[in-house]
Amino acid sequence: MEHAHLLIIGSGPAGYTAAIYAARAGLTPIMYQGLQPGGQLTITNDVENFPGYPDGVMGPEMMEDLKKQAVRFGTDVRYGMATAVDFSGHPHRVTIDEQTELTADAVIIATGASAKWLGLDSEKRLNGAGVSACAVCDGFFYRGQEVAIVGAGDTAAEEATYLANLCSKVYMIVRKGEMRASRIMQQRVLDNPKIEVVWNSVTDEILGEHTVEGVRLKNLVTHETREIPVTGFFVAIGHHPNSDIFKEYLHHDEQGYLKTLPGTTKTNVDGVFACGDVQDYTYRQAVTAAGTGCMAALDAERYLAALELPAHAEETVTAAQAA
Repeated sequence: MEHAHLLIIGSGPAGYTAAIYAARAGLTPIMYQGLQPGGQLTITNDVENFPGYPDGVMGPEMMEDLKKQAVRFGTDVRYGMATAVDFSGHPHRVTIDEQTELTADAVIIATGASAKWLGLDSEKRLNGAGVSACAVCDGFFYRGQEVAIVGAGDTAAEEATYLANLCSKVYMIVRKGEMRASRIMQQRVLDNPKIEVVWNSVTDEILGEHTVEGVRLKNLVTHETREIPVTGFFVAIGHHPNSDIFKEYLHHDEQGYLKTLPGTTKTNVDGVFACGDVQDYTYRQAVTAAGTGCMAALDAERYLAALELPAHAEETVTAAQAA
């Protein structure tokens, strides 16, 4: 059975950054990239809010840059997805693709979160061509234009308000006759003259061949349909953290986000660290994910160094006695 000093599960900004720092610290990390190597940014066309790219960068290109940097310093980057873990003892055990088992002294989890989608074929086809699950990431591209956003919770209300600062008009599509958002967030939406709430409605189709040109809505009360011309379509119905295989051992909140000790990336299991969107339900940005990836590598480095202290201490005592 193969043994890793440090195993990183998942990639993206968090995983790759953790790998860069860990490799430079001499931890010889092994990384399994997961089902979507590079994470959500691999389906993002233009990234303009990550420091260091003054002219912007394509999401896949940025992830390839981070991967190359991790490999340059000695990270063993592999294809494969963690399908089971056993954190009940030490070393930790991780199964890859249901067949390959490894042990590890320390594990960094960077499996991210997946956006929830409506499930429309047109939504998938136009993803990155007007369809987005992150208004903060992509709203800038629709300045002065009319857009639509789907959702009824705090995130949807917050993103609708954010878009209203950039766009000429925002249609907020709400399935029921009321929102789930907090009262103060609802009031901000309702008081904003740029936001029109479309109640009791669902998205029937996103219109456009190569880019978003509009959206067809269906009213669930009258069963009538209407078409709205928009150039951007944002989905804000939530995210699902990719944490299912860890839940037996690691503390998590009601939504499945892994809990870490405040100010650190430490989980409730010694030697297991979590970074990026799998533990961040608040910000979910590439730059914050990268920051926690750095934290995870530093936390793991200190943990692994502390593990070796007893052995060094014993050698010192023995040498002293021998003298």
